Amino acid sequence: MSTLTDRYLAATLRAVPAPRREEIATELRAAIADMVDDRTSGGQDPATAERDVLTELGHPERLAARYADRRLQLIGPAYYLVWQRLLRRLLTVIPGVVGVVVGVAQATVGDNPGGAIGSGITAAFQTAVQIAFWVTLSFAILERTNASLDLPEWNVDQLPEAPAERDIRLPDTCASVAMTLLTLAFLPWQHFRSWARDTDGTRIPLLDPALWTSWLPVLAGLLVAAMALELVKYRTGRWTRPLVVANALLDLAFAVPMIWLLLGDRLLNPDLVARFSWLRDGDGLGLTSRVTVVVIVAVTVWDIADSTLKARRSAAVRADA
Repeated sequence: MSTLTDRYLAATLRAVPAPRREEIATELRAAIADMVDDRTSGGQDPATAERDVLTELGHPERLAARYADRRLQLIGPAYYLVWQRLLRRLLTVIPGVVGVVVGVAQATVGDNPGGAIGSGITAAFQTAVQIAFWVTLSFAILERTNASLDLPEWNVDQLPEAPAERDIRLPDTCASVAMTLLTLAFLPWQHFRSWARDTDGTRIPLLDPALWTSWLPVLAGLLVAAMALELVKYRTGRWTRPLVVANALLDLAFAVPMIWLLLGDRLLNPDLVARFSWLRDGDGLGLTSRVTVVVIVAVTVWDIADSTLKARRSAAVRADA
């Protein structure tokens, strides 16, 4: 468990420029120690003296702003930190979710797979702009009407624990979940909204429709499990041996059936193969299958090896610590 001083320093240094953190940390720690010594020399209990000193110094982000010569006046000093914290939390989650939902909807329901990514990015950007505008306007009105938010006074009990180093970052998790969602959405899209059409204009599913009674539900379930694993990985914050094993099992559970279906010419819709001469004639289908198998094997081996190395590196770092 870190001390109150350590937690206060971590919270303060997080909000100052990186080049000055070491200098400020040394100066601030020495100043806190001197102030605590002054109080304890007068007979005060050390723990109580530490709490009183940190409370007197005030909110760590306000102190960081003074060290960095940064004025907290975009909204005003009374509400700035609340506005900043709320805006940061909303922008971290909502635009990304809206972008993924719009992209999936465009690729499936909207029959626009080519523009799905662009539509998702546009929707995410527009959502971010709307959130920033309305949240800022709301706080500006609150300040100018002297409305009271009845916010509790800051005290040292609100200090977060000193942040632990994370091997798994939120952007990486969001990207992995988004890609898995798009892959999952592709399964119904290719059946109902396929770009391939027969001579009479009828849509031709890309994958063999017979697989809906066998392998496709299994593959869809594995994709859902992969998304759940991504969330567990982010919550854990680092690769562990059980996570490596679970990741490898999911990779193999997805890759092995795909390879078996490809090599047995069971994955693609026979009507699709018959429709296009480059698949139908010669060894077009076999070549396509073999190339796809090589890609699947390479991606699977790389993912398993990468997770294993990261787990070993994380374990070594923690052992040294």
